[in-house]
Amino acid sequence: MFTGLIETVGEIANHTPAGAGFRLSVTTELAGSLKPGDSVSVNGVCLTMVVTGSGIVQADVGPETAHVTTLGGLKRGDLVNLERPLRADSRLGGHFVQGHVDATGSVEQIRSEADCRRLTFSFPPQMASFIVRKGSIAVDGIRLTVAELRLDRFDVQIVPFTWEHTNLRTLTVGDRVNLECDVLGKYVARVAELMRLDGGSKDPPLQLRDL
Repeated sequence: MFTGLIETVGEIANHTPAGAGFRLSVTTELAGSLKPGDSVSVNGVCLTMVVTGSGIVQADVGPETAHVTTLGGLKRGDLVNLERPLRADSRLGGHFVQGHVDATGSVEQIRSEADCRRLTFSFPPQMASFIVRKGSIAVDGIRLTVAELRLDRFDVQIVPFTWEHTNLRTLTVGDRVNLECDVLGKYVARVAELMRLDGGSKDPPLQLRDL
C-alpha cells in the first residue's frame, strides 16, 4: 500500500528482455534502503525488487504488467516516480494507492496558471464511474485531486513543489500515463452494482454478517 506522495525520482538505467517480460534497472538514492523482495511503486506500478545495491535497483516486469501499464515503453534516461510502501506507524498524508493500475490515459493539454500548471488527461470509458470532481486519483503514482471532470477527461492543478519533485515536468502532449482510481470509490461502485443486480431477486440482499 502506498500514499501517492512521491519520495524521489529515479532514472531508467537499462531495459532488458527477461523471459516473456523484461527487467528494469533504475538508478535511485533509495537503493541503499532497499533489499531483494521489497516492494516499490515505479510510476504507480507496484514492483518487487530482485536486485538492490550500488545505487541501482532492478525489478522484473511480466507481460501482463507491460501490456496494461506504460512500463513497457520506458527507455534509458526516462525519469520515474518512486515510493516505498506505507509503514503502519506512519502518517497517511496522501490517499490509499495500491500500485494496481486501472488503465492508462494520455496527456491532452499542459498550460500555466500563475505559478502552477494545469494538466488535462484523457481516460477510457470503463473508468468514468470511478472518477469524481474533487476526488483523488493517482497519475504515474502521484496522488492528485481532480479539479475538473468531463465525459472522457479530467484536469488537475500541479503546484510548483510537485512539478519540480516528480516526473510530471517531463511530460508532453500525447504521452501516456498510468491511472489508478481511489480504491474506496471502486468498492462503493461495486456495491452499488451488486445492489442493482440484486433488484430483481426474491432473496434478501447479501449482508456482511452473512459472509
